Amino acid sequence: MFLRALFAFLALPGVVALLIPAIVGMHELHAGGQFVPVGLLPLTVGFAMLLWCVRDFYVSGKGTLAPWSPPQHLVTVGLYRYSRNPMYLAVAMMLAGWAVCFWSAILAIYTGSVMVGFHLRVVFGEEPWLARTHGAAWDEYKQKVPRWLL
Repeated sequence: MFLRALFAFLALPGVVALLIPAIVGMHELHAGGQFVPVGLLPLTVGFAMLLWCVRDFYVSGKGTLAPWSPPQHLVTVGLYRYSRNPMYLAVAMMLAGWAVCFWSAILAIYTGSVMVGFHLRVVFGEEPWLARTHGAAWDEYKQKVPRWLL
């Protein structure tokens, strides 16, 4: 399962939150942009949050962040006590950090687009699947913990 978890991490948030922003940011630097170090704060905090969530999926949920190898148990520990989707919030924070680091309108638009995509995926894909898979446990969790933060 560790190799599946590692592959899922590299293939999903690795591409969306690390590879694509780094490529765009490097392009912008080569085009004369500047690096703004304050963006490293949300980038680093988001990355730490992401690792925490991936660990909770692996340890508590007995699965990975990938749709093809999801957690076998409903994850309600760690950051999942405060938001039903802290992994998506972590990636959004990372993307916002990249946008600030490279002072990039392209990365800001990318961040907004990814966040809209996350919301649609959660509402129309993940939540119905969680309801079917975890039944009453999901209903109880959904009543106690907000989808995002509010």
